[in-house]
Amino acid sequence: MSLFPPLVSAAELVTALGDPDLRILDASWHLDGTPARPIFEAGHIPGAVFFDLEAISDQGSPLPHMMPSAEQFSEQVGALGVSETNRIVVYDTFGLFTAGRAWWMFRAMGCDRVQVLDGGLPAWRRVGGALEIGAANPSPAIFRADPRPEMIVGLEGVREALAAERPVLDARGSPRFAGSAPEPRAGLRAGHMPGAVNLPFAELLTPEGLMREPEALEAAFAARGLGPDDRPIASCGSGVTATVPLLALALLGREGVLYDGSWTEWGGRDDTEVVTGP
Repeated sequence: MSLFPPLVSAAELVTALGDPDLRILDASWHLDGTPARPIFEAGHIPGAVFFDLEAISDQGSPLPHMMPSAEQFSEQVGALGVSETNRIVVYDTFGLFTAGRAWWMFRAMGCDRVQVLDGGLPAWRRVGGALEIGAANPSPAIFRADPRPEMIVGLEGVREALAAERPVLDARGSPRFAGSAPEPRAGLRAGHMPGAVNLPFAELLTPEGLMREPEALEAAFAARGLGPDDRPIASCGSGVTATVPLLALALLGREGVLYDGSWTEWGGRDDTEVVTGP
């Protein structure tokens, strides 16, 4: 098990910088298609490498950035110079937006020595953290995956959970959940799964992009009818921001499950039920 809590502060990371066991990954990704790698090369945390959510994914799936095989993940992450025995810190350029996806991927591959930088690159800048420019050139390492398939659920598992009235959280914004705002991806129906509960991921964050205090997180889950023994399924648009409530649960010592296909899968099919309204 990990010796580290799920989140690390920017001040703590400044202190840890230079630790030979530390590996820092920029897992930024842009919904609008803006390439994230050039932004990484224009300025990143010293020693960081770029974790490409699109490349480190199942290339045979029609759905975006789905979980890759253990073999693919091990090969690509090893090429980034990362071993499962390293202390791994992932961040993104927004605050807390896409880094949780990489964190969940590592955990689903059996690696618990992974943390998310609370507040991401903006928090790093606020504490005066230095930036490095240019491409990263890591020395390859060996990463040994030990997959935990129970951390990921597919369409049929979600259907079963909904039928059994087990909790399913939708982390999209309220207008998209209600179907009053269009989906950003073409071809998807608007609305939500019948029985799902809306918990917009941004509600779990401060205006600065930091995770809220545990009391506020507990209150947000309790307001959705979730108790300490519940193990909810988290969904979003494409399995990225759903990891924010999963990260919040981990901070509370609780666990959830990720619906990898999320709304891109559910809302893109003609054999799934979709409802609108709050």
